Amino acid sequence: MTQQKNYAWNAKDYAQNSQNQFQWAKDLIPKLKLGGNEHLLDIGCGDGKITAELAKYLPNGNVVGIDSSPQMINLAKTQFPPEKFPHLTFRLMDAQNIPFQEEFDLAFSNAALHWILDQAAVLRGVQRSLKPQGRLMLQMAGSGNAKDILDIFDDLFVIPEWKGYFDDFAFPYSFLGIEEYRALLLDAGLEALRVELFPKVMKFSDADGLAGWLRTTWLPFIERIPVKLRNVLVEEIVNRYLEAHPKDGAGFVSLGMMRLEVEAKKCSFK
Repeated sequence: MTQQKNYAWNAKDYAQNSQNQFQWAKDLIPKLKLGGNEHLLDIGCGDGKITAELAKYLPNGNVVGIDSSPQMINLAKTQFPPEKFPHLTFRLMDAQNIPFQEEFDLAFSNAALHWILDQAAVLRGVQRSLKPQGRLMLQMAGSGNAKDILDIFDDLFVIPEWKGYFDDFAFPYSFLGIEEYRALLLDAGLEALRVELFPKVMKFSDADGLAGWLRTTWLPFIERIPVKLRNVLVEEIVNRYLEAHPKDGAGFVSLGMMRLEVEAKKCSFK
């Protein structure tokens, strides 16, 4: 993932608990309308499986995956070595400091950019990295995302058992709305083609699946807790969530999310 703080990502654990994110990325690929020869930048590539999926559609092109987590990049390089995946490259890089200059036809990101508070810095780097008339496709958490989980955190923060760990806590994510993001695109020299905010449902096969997702993606919250108490916190969140939102008739745990989806192109006048 791409983030401002170097959290202690467990890349293998994340890879085993990120099937929702992977499916959402696969759903995005047809919208890219790839011709097969594009040079594509995958921002916040994580464990690399989405980047590898993108490369399947680019037999005459290539994909560069970037991520600020050394653990994620190391796993991606291990799983997708260049001798077997010549169209793939992985680089350790902060998305707020993208150094490329007019190298890419397309910039892509899924379930990653909401980790970054300075979205303007990301978009400026994306704009520089795109060729003239280059495009971008981004999907991230948007305004109102994971409200039911955040409400549980808010309830826990006032309980003496947990309160002390969050006294100076600042919300770590950018969950932005449509007009906010349109303004950021314009300021960065990017022309908005489509900016949408819509609900999406995460599904987990059981309570352990929900716990795995919490454990591997809510690090700004989890890492404030002593290691010996982290599973206790996760279990408390899961129990509270399931009490209010029982499994459905098929036995799945469902969780409402909000996604911000962005299509834009590089402005010719910037």
